[in-house]
Amino acid sequence: MRQVRRGQGAPGQGAYGRQGPSAPPYGNGVPQQPSYVDGQGYGGDYDSGYNTGQVYGSPGGGGYDGPGDPGGGRGPRPAPNWRKRIKWTAIVVITGLVVTTVGTYFWADSKLNREVDLSKVIDRPEGGDGTNYLIVGSDSRAGLSSEQKKQLHTGSAEGKRTDSMMILHTGSNGDTLISLPRDSDVEIPTFVGSESGKTYKGTGRHVKLNAAYAEDGPELLVRTVEYNTGLKIDHYVEIGFAGFASIVDAVGGVEIDIDKGFKDKYSGADFKAGKQTLNGDQALAFVRTRHAFAASDLQRTKNQQKFLAALAHQVATPGTVLNPFKLYPTLGAGLDSLIVDKDMGLYDLGSMFFAMKGVNGGDGTSLNMPISGSSGGNLVWDKAKVKQLVQELNNDEKVTVSGN
Repeated sequence: MRQVRRGQGAPGQGAYGRQGPSAPPYGNGVPQQPSYVDGQGYGGDYDSGYNTGQVYGSPGGGGYDGPGDPGGGRGPRPAPNWRKRIKWTAIVVITGLVVTTVGTYFWADSKLNREVDLSKVIDRPEGGDGTNYLIVGSDSRAGLSSEQKKQLHTGSAEGKRTDSMMILHTGSNGDTLISLPRDSDVEIPTFVGSESGKTYKGTGRHVKLNAAYAEDGPELLVRTVEYNTGLKIDHYVEIGFAGFASIVDAVGGVEIDIDKGFKDKYSGADFKAGKQTLNGDQALAFVRTRHAFAASDLQRTKNQQKFLAALAHQVATPGTVLNPFKLYPTLGAGLDSLIVDKDMGLYDLGSMFFAMKGVNGGDGTSLNMPISGSSGGNLVWDKAKVKQLVQELNNDEKVTVSGN
């Protein structure tokens, strides 16, 4: 049998002597093929890769990554883009803060008890510059168990009365906090019943100021204050016994400096002089005490001003505002227990709060309503001083009138 030698054939012939197309010349990107002459099959320069311990790889150990990697190896990993990372981190943080803030706003707004309708108040005086809040502390025992009533020394009287009343004026020339003693002598004017809708004509009847609230609630109280002062009340805010104690406990107590120690079996007060932190029960006893003082209700109103300003300062500290475990319980306790007018918003409530804090910090003025004497156990206001005070508030001027 004829042997056919592999190797070079005649030009134009295939490997087996058949006529075929000429092989293309080397070049044009076509690599030269290895020769199999003399059974060798491989050129002397061929390296299988086993000599260096690498198979089908580059000397650097990289792998072939495809046509786009002519170097036969993977390039270095690109450096992280810190500017881009910081940008996206900031966007995520800001978005989270916005969502949390908006959610907190609507949550807090939904908790406001807007129960007082000031549109029922008739014959109102003209409004002046600034904003006037009537702040009322009631002796409501709603929500208190028998044990809590005993613990807080509230008694078990039915209905609600006002234990404290204050006017807070906020304006551009400083804020002013004015206490209205509950024993103030006032005239009950013509008014429309908040529930009945009937008109009750004024008869010149004089009563203690807190009797107006007991007779027909917040609307008559506002009507009576406006009639006897000539000052328009823009917003109404009320808090009861249980709510007051809950707010104090939610902020972890309030520090206050008591000038002189006192005891009162009616309120449960038992305090020594000096700086001390009061819990909710103690705070309630402090602001309710009047039998322990010679000035009775006048001294109590001063203590109420002092404590409420200290409470506002405590709530505004970073330890409360920046601590969600304190902030949300405080907001919840406060908003759940507040009764406000129908037009009251969170912005108005915040303005009132920071104004009270400012008064405590020396940025405002606090005083009792000026008193000229007493009549039948009622405290009679000094009409001349009250007129001057109201004029300064309406004009948003710095208050120069002094109280008792």
